[in-house]
Amino acid sequence: MCCGPLLRVLVLDQLYAIGKIRRVLWRIWYAFITRRVRGAEVLFLNYAFQEEPPRLLSLEPADESNRACIQLYHHVGSLAVLRDKTVLEVSCGHGGGASYLARTFGPRSYTGLDLNAAGIEFCRRRHVLDKVDFVRGDAEALPFPEESFEVVINVEASHCYASFPRFLAEVARVLRPGGHFLYADFRFAENRAAWEQAIGASTLQLKAQREIGAEVLRGMKQNSAHSQLLITRHLPKFLHGLATDFAGIEGSRVFRALQSGELTYRSYCFQKPLGL
Repeated sequence: MCCGPLLRVLVLDQLYAIGKIRRVLWRIWYAFITRRVRGAEVLFLNYAFQEEPPRLLSLEPADESNRACIQLYHHVGSLAVLRDKTVLEVSCGHGGGASYLARTFGPRSYTGLDLNAAGIEFCRRRHVLDKVDFVRGDAEALPFPEESFEVVINVEASHCYASFPRFLAEVARVLRPGGHFLYADFRFAENRAAWEQAIGASTLQLKAQREIGAEVLRGMKQNSAHSQLLITRHLPKFLHGLATDFAGIEGSRVFRALQSGELTYRSYCFQKPLGL
């Protein structure tokens, strides 16, 4: 029993570690999670967001149980105009954010892409919406021609990628000139400089940046009880500790890292220059 917490920290560190190892581990983990929670209506795999005072979003009754997660997507989706735009979401997870943004912001089309084949199968079955489609694909080798989209969205996923600079280059490639990249993610302190360096070296122009750690912490607190219940019901006991960190439950390593500043969570809006 004494080795449990140490093993959990070592495994989690591997998930954030060097490229190919991280990529393989995350790929296995997300496919496993999708299979284990099948039938539990888990539509969001991201953390959450709660402003103070809370923003009073008007949600459909079916969306209310996912309010905290939806608020993160609403924050990111509000960073640029989506109405009548061609939108790509890279790493769409279980499609809850894609469904909400498509229904709320009125894009011309919305494409959700994810590497997790089981997740894409779930999305296609669960989110049957006009002008919304889901495709399996790699964030670092997007299966689309140049200048295919007016907006690209990425929520809390890029920390899983083997090469963040390669992902940014792919975003720039598929964006039309003048198009926007709307982005939110986190990094631990030891990875922050490389993150910022990659952003600074990108051809995309930074238009807005915001530290949202306090809002994410409030959202984590709001979701903790429900997330813990899902873990208890659907995952084997030996994975409960790792899943607690993954879900950002109050008191978990990730939660405490965000509290202390070891972990930084930010949202960004970028624009592709007209000359590119």
